Amino acid sequence: MKNRLPKIIGGILAIAIIVGTCIFAIMKLSQNRKTTNIISSSFVGYDFARAVTGDKSDVSMFLKPGAEMHDFEPTPEDIINIKNADLFIYVGGESDEWVEDLLKNNEMPEEKTLRLMDLVEAKEEELSEGMEEDEHESEESHEEHEHHHDEEEVEYDEHIWTSPVNAMRLVNGIKDKLSKIHPENEDAYAKNANAYTLRLSDIDQKIRNVVTSSNKKELIFGDRFPFRYFVDEYGLDYYAAFPGCSEQTEASSKTIAFLINKAKSDNIKTILKIELTSDKLAKSIADVVGAKVMTLNAAHNISSEDFEKGITYADIMENNIEVLKEALK
Repeated sequence: MKNRLPKIIGGILAIAIIVGTCIFAIMKLSQNRKTTNIISSSFVGYDFARAVTGDKSDVSMFLKPGAEMHDFEPTPEDIINIKNADLFIYVGGESDEWVEDLLKNNEMPEEKTLRLMDLVEAKEEELSEGMEEDEHESEESHEEHEHHHDEEEVEYDEHIWTSPVNAMRLVNGIKDKLSKIHPENEDAYAKNANAYTLRLSDIDQKIRNVVTSSNKKELIFGDRFPFRYFVDEYGLDYYAAFPGCSEQTEASSKTIAFLINKAKSDNIKTILKIELTSDKLAKSIADVVGAKVMTLNAAHNISSEDFEKGITYADIMENNIEVLKEALK
């Protein structure tokens, strides 16, 4: 028995060492594990969240690269993923009405959601001079809307992120929300958010410099117009074929004629379109007035190629500065 005792003790020690090694490895993995699962319904929520969290979260978006944001509808699997996420980020406008339905039905806890439109001052949707109304809005329904207009019926423009100033507010709002969920990461979130907002602040100043130094203060879009927050921030006028969330692609001869006349009378040399849309209408206007067509990117979404490259909202806005220089010549 005495001869077997050292072997037994040695075996126990070996097991203890193995168990200890396993526990250490598990603890190490736990420390390296990304702490938060974040899902966004849009590209901007995804981009801002990954900037704030750095390597501390698994961030994804439902919207497939290259897809139309306004046409997105969640699958049952998407709904399950939302419920299991630590944080779900959504814009909160017309494109995200399905989210509001889930919240009303108590299918999602509000403390695990962040509505980006709550972080800024939302503006009512508007129709600029010469712009087509949505096809589903008949003249009769429009008159009825005016008659019964109240706060609940007001529709707000959801494209809040197109202003870099608003984008800074959104980044900080995501930082604050995540800090409540994981206060142990508060310093890291603050550092990351500060770095991104500094870049956005630089972009904001560059845009102001372009606008200040330009003689023109007017943009013409042969396309939808999601830049209400952008033009209001920088004191620009605009004319466009359709509202920002419009599903229309064919403009009436009246709208086309109006935009052509405006471009001619105001000596506009660049007709704009937005990302991931056809340039057919913009080109037809540009050809008549002797202008060129350029894309001002509203960052609804990005192409699959740009997604793989890791293109950010800030990258998009940097490129927009160059487009703006041409458009305001």
